[in-house]
Amino acid sequence: MQKISFFFMILTLIGCATLVKQPLASGRGTEEQVTTRTTNPSPSNPVGLSENLSTQAWLPLVTKEQPWAYKWDLWSRGTQLRGANIWQRVRVPSLDQDYLGDGYIGPPYSQADFDRLAQLGANYVNLSLPGLFTITPPYQVDEEAVRHLDQILEQVAQADLFAVISFRSGPGRSDFTFYRDGAGVWYPAELLIETVWSDTTAQAAWAEMWRYTAQRYRNHPNVVGYTLMVEPNADEVALDLYDPQAFYPRYANTTYDWNRFFPPIVQAIRQVDANTPILLSGMGWASVLWLPYLQPVGDPRTVFVVDQYAPFPYTHQQPGQNYPYPGSFDLNWDGQPDRFDWNWMESYFTRLDDFQARYAAPQAVNEFGVVRWAPQAASFLSDQIEYFERRGMNHAIWVWDSSWEAWQTWGSKGMNYLYGPEPGNYREVPNEILSLLQAVWSRNRVRPSNFP
Repeated sequence: MQKISFFFMILTLIGCATLVKQPLASGRGTEEQVTTRTTNPSPSNPVGLSENLSTQAWLPLVTKEQPWAYKWDLWSRGTQLRGANIWQRVRVPSLDQDYLGDGYIGPPYSQADFDRLAQLGANYVNLSLPGLFTITPPYQVDEEAVRHLDQILEQVAQADLFAVISFRSGPGRSDFTFYRDGAGVWYPAELLIETVWSDTTAQAAWAEMWRYTAQRYRNHPNVVGYTLMVEPNADEVALDLYDPQAFYPRYANTTYDWNRFFPPIVQAIRQVDANTPILLSGMGWASVLWLPYLQPVGDPRTVFVVDQYAPFPYTHQQPGQNYPYPGSFDLNWDGQPDRFDWNWMESYFTRLDDFQARYAAPQAVNEFGVVRWAPQAASFLSDQIEYFERRGMNHAIWVWDSSWEAWQTWGSKGMNYLYGPEPGNYREVPNEILSLLQAVWSRNRVRPSNFP
């Protein structure tokens, strides 16, 4: 997401088929022990992390049909995955009270949360979670985060869902980057950590974090993708730039340049996992506008992804603004009304076609959504989803909220589509958006339990 404010945090992060319950066809997996060898810092390993960090790795019980031979098919054969995002971060007890539960990471998700998502028809969940390394140096494995991800993946498997692992935070980057305008306002400023964009040691640690992650989960039957970083954002948070044409002439090949940052991450993953699809976005909070400036490295199993919240004045409007679709209002903050309709959206999306003409690889939408009270929100989402489906893009709506009681009514829950269009409602009611999502998710045909 692009310009992030405290209001945005409240709206999105706080609120962006028959379930088959049987053993997975490929087996749940077993674990192998892997020896760890620690190394000293060197030019090729500047953080001095272990070359083989994983102490456990998933192994398939059935090897006649290796699961990775087909995971790529889920991204490359038209729209196969339709689902939702979950969001979690490391709790700060003095700040969060009980809103995020009482565990290390919150808000807590129950098995019933994932079961309900599957019962509504979704077949995958984008796990927008903390990374598995510490945020501050010395950068090392965060064992509690590892245990948490193991637990979440167990719940996902029990619900018969596929999962994409997407890291929001990691070495030199805290989750508070997504609501940075609140630093010193509603949370202590020291919680905002964004040094990853200037610290080469932190960037190297991201690669090691992903090497560890890929080695641990490469054969997990439910894991079908890795998103390297949720919404790379150096352009805004480090440089206060919003236009890629202004960014690249000056900052290409610097530490701020995602095109310089991500290739070692891809290399680290592929050293231990040649098959799990990698999901890669551009900068600018992964917006469509920045995708044309992404420079792929030729990895044959990369999916190019975007997070789609354009136009921001419509998708994140406050209650009472009543910006309609279609309609006329200021779309670019210049004080002048603009015509907003599907023609505007189609013109905006031409960047996807242009990029695919240059790089013939699958594309997907990691996040998309609109505040539930926006006029004609269901029509707007329907038009977008049908466009994604025509292009064969997998897509995950933002957001599938935890049912943790304290969390359900904290903030506006602007993109909790169980609650309907009334801003002050915090209980499930029949509504157009929920009906739309159920109709779309009913198109899903593949699940882990019937996957080859």
